[in-house]
Amino acid sequence: MGIAGVSFTGSYLEYLPANKIMKYIGNAPKGGTKFKGYPQQHPTDKNKLILVNDPLGESPAVLEFKLDDVIYVEDAPKAVTEKGEGIPLVILWIRRGARGMLLEPFEVNDSLDFIEVRKELRERFEK
Repeated sequence: MGIAGVSFTGSYLEYLPANKIMKYIGNAPKGGTKFKGYPQQHPTDKNKLILVNDPLGESPAVLEFKLDDVIYVEDAPKAVTEKGEGIPLVILWIRRGARGMLLEPFEVNDSLDFIEVRKELRERFEK
């Protein structure tokens, strides 16, 4: 599936006030969990961000977090599209216990076992 029609010119995280998010240096921060993806500003709430996990994969997941729950940001190697465009990826360290939202495409069929889907998602994000 992938993401079509999105311009990957830079990370909007570069433009946030310095006191909102600290750049990650050193060991893994205590009390945080990491999520990797392409960050974008939330379309309606400036206090939230959207992180597109696996933007070039078959089923990119869209994660939503409050900016106040982001502990650290770490640069990750860029992903490259078939056209040679570089997609800036980051690793966000999110405060443990924070609430996030997950949107992921799925195929509608005769039955969908949501418990199994949740188990698969948990295993995928723990990698």
